Amino acid sequence: MGLSFNHITFTHDGAAVPLFEELIAHFDTGWTGVVGANGTGKTTLLHIAAGRLDPQDGSVQRPADVVLCAQRTDDPPELLREFLKETDAEACALRGKLCLGDDWTERWTTLSHGERKRAQIGVALWQQPEVLLLDEPTNHIDGGARSLLIDALRSFRGIGLVVSHDRELLDLLCRQCLIIRPPNAVMRPGNYMQAISDAEREAAGRRGQRQLMQQELDRLRSESKQRHSKAAQADRRRSKRGLARGDSDGRAKLDLARVSGKDGQAGRVARQLDGRIAQLENDLAAFHVDPQMKTQFWLEGSSSPRRVLFTLRDEVLPLDDTRTLHVPPITMLRDDRIAVTGANGLGKSTFIRHVLQLLDIEEERLVYLPQEIDLTQTRRIMGDVRRLPREDLGRVFSVVSALGSDPKRLLRNDDASPGELRKVLLALGVIRRPYLIVMDEPTNHLDLPAIEHLEHTLAECPCGLILVSHDMRFLSRVASARWDLSLSGERVEMRMDRSF
Repeated sequence: MGLSFNHITFTHDGAAVPLFEELIAHFDTGWTGVVGANGTGKTTLLHIAAGRLDPQDGSVQRPADVVLCAQRTDDPPELLREFLKETDAEACALRGKLCLGDDWTERWTTLSHGERKRAQIGVALWQQPEVLLLDEPTNHIDGGARSLLIDALRSFRGIGLVVSHDRELLDLLCRQCLIIRPPNAVMRPGNYMQAISDAEREAAGRRGQRQLMQQELDRLRSESKQRHSKAAQADRRRSKRGLARGDSDGRAKLDLARVSGKDGQAGRVARQLDGRIAQLENDLAAFHVDPQMKTQFWLEGSSSPRRVLFTLRDEVLPLDDTRTLHVPPITMLRDDRIAVTGANGLGKSTFIRHVLQLLDIEEERLVYLPQEIDLTQTRRIMGDVRRLPREDLGRVFSVVSALGSDPKRLLRNDDASPGELRKVLLALGVIRRPYLIVMDEPTNHLDLPAIEHLEHTLAECPCGLILVSHDMRFLSRVASARWDLSLSGERVEMRMDRSF
């Protein structure tokens, strides 16, 4: 029967405007991409589709069997233990394809976020639901596992909705995309590139049309000013107050001009122009054009007065009961931009934690953005932002706005989305003039325009950068050197490459 939204209206408690208003959308077999800026309601839409949230108006028609894979992977999936113990061929094949371990239920707290995400989606696919809802399925996934995951998702034969910032995933999976711009949402045929190209072409056309309307309004206002000036001059010329009492010829000429209407022509034209101006002003006020995001914002920072940020000797870091990470001598200079790469579970985050413990940098000059932040921390951070001095708050607003979120709307909500929270954390880092920024999976949870703007911003950042990511396209545009982790037996080795 498909999945349908019938005139859905939904507003979060305390929000001034609805996220969705009279939304109509239908989803048949196949994948639909759900696309929009952070905070525009993509996750909310999935929760409405799953029946976890009820709209204020309208209705949802859905099959009985719906599975939702949330962004967070704090807890193991409910059926993980059963899935890992299942012996039928399909379950075994799926576990093998996603490289899942038999002991992952017991080791959940030690798994990387990428391993947790693979397990979460594996359990969902094993259930073979009629509707599968995925929220950022490739977050934390390394390149090899990502290819396997995409192959598994392409074999799904039900109704699928996917929220993702992964352009390749959306292009490979989706046959249509729902583009959300609250309170509206537009369904467009084709994959992400096709849908967004059509949307951008239409938006450019509307911006051009609005510019022509504005030019016409400016022209009419200028002409109106001239006409009103001529009308005022005509009023002064036809006035009899300046004529002598005996000047009968002059008075007769003025009376004739009034009878013929020639003296009032300038005034009538001016009034007609005023009417056209008023109508065009109303048309412009009702003509909606999505604002263009800034191409970049300047990430204010300062280089460390010391040339060397830190130096590591030969290090051996324990990863688990059997494996160790071997780090060669490392020196990081104040303007280095380092990409840390490697498969899930090889110790990238362990290495970052080790570096952070050794750094001799004032706390306010160090910015660290972890992979994930729980809800309690999110609420604390948002409370701290509200208490900032006015000047600092304005600078935070500027960065968040440049990355595509409405800062005033964001501050009204304690439960910021993961993508919005990353923007806030980066903005908080900006106002501290950092010597070093360390970001673990910086593009996770960010919407696509924000990722592109982040690339431009970090490429011109004056301070040092350490970026842990699987997004090679992003890293190639920002980093200048690469520290890559690879597995050799039970030994994980880090190799240095000063080029990218």
